[in-house]
Amino acid sequence: MASVDECRQALQELAARLDRNAETVRERIDLERTLACRITDLDTAFHGRISGGRLMDLTDGDDPKAKIALSTSSDDLLALVRGDLDVTSAVASRRVSIKANPFDLLKLRKLL
Repeated sequence: MASVDECRQALQELAARLDRNAETVRERIDLERTLACRITDLDTAFHGRISGGRLMDLTDGDDPKAKIALSTSSDDLLALVRGDLDVTSAVASRRVSIKANPFDLLKLRKLL
């Protein structure tokens, strides 16, 4: 099981990667949404917002009103960010749960 700090670092790495790619995807993806990432085995969460192809304002704590909510284990979060776990297969195998509007899911998939 990964630690809360490792999960926070993984999300910061994801934010940095999205930031590097923002110029490329900004014109293709119009997605302005709040995001919550819930780590089920650590009983913790993080939240932020997706804007202009970037993950911004990432902070500790849950956002129960988030438009996009991702729930997963700490190890699976790290594997997703590293690229060792495919998002589509993780959702299909129920290792990751994403609650969002279907149109937002399509945009999010293009972003990742």
